[in-house]
Amino acid sequence: MLTGGRPGSMTTDVTSDGAAWLTSAGTYPRSTLALWQERPDAPVVLPCGTVFDVVNAPAIFGRRMLDRLWAEGPGSGPVAVYRGRMLLFAAPGTAQRLPSLLAWEEWGSHGDGRRTEAVPPLLCHGHGDAVTVPPIGPGTGADTSEARDGARWLVAPDTRHPWLPGPEVVLWAAVRAARATVRISIFPPADQDAKVYDVSRRR
Repeated sequence: MLTGGRPGSMTTDVTSDGAAWLTSAGTYPRSTLALWQERPDAPVVLPCGTVFDVVNAPAIFGRRMLDRLWAEGPGSGPVAVYRGRMLLFAAPGTAQRLPSLLAWEEWGSHGDGRRTEAVPPLLCHGHGDAVTVPPIGPGTGADTSEARDGARWLVAPDTRHPWLPGPEVVLWAAVRAARATVRISIFPPADQDAKVYDVSRRR
């Protein structure tokens, strides 16, 4: 298990401190907070790169990563779902560093340059990018048809200083999720024309 600042528990309810942390990423935090006070059911677009980066994965694969983080690792920072994608909030700088780490791991290939569809590409949002943040209103984490189709929190921010995984932790979770998705044999395929010798009688 990884060591580090493990969060206390998963929660789908955004607290006032969590909302303050989210809005601190924007240019006008007070205006965003005022909007949420008036319309807590409204999603908001916030920039990445200063307060947080975001790693964007298909929902099913992202859920596998999240399960690994909580079952075997240090937990996660805030995590949201939006239009069939999972958004894992990560430490600033992750979007810049993670792609090179994935390339080193030959991410999404068989090792010979061929792509494998079972391991999807991960999208990294950092400086200059923005993401849609789910509403902070009560019930946004409920498993309703509206929530499944729209934006909702799986792990909501509940503090002004949430722990955020860095690129190494995200890579760790992604690699383990990929290993669970794709079985990779360390042995080459058997040669169908090779002779088989019985060595049990060898003296």
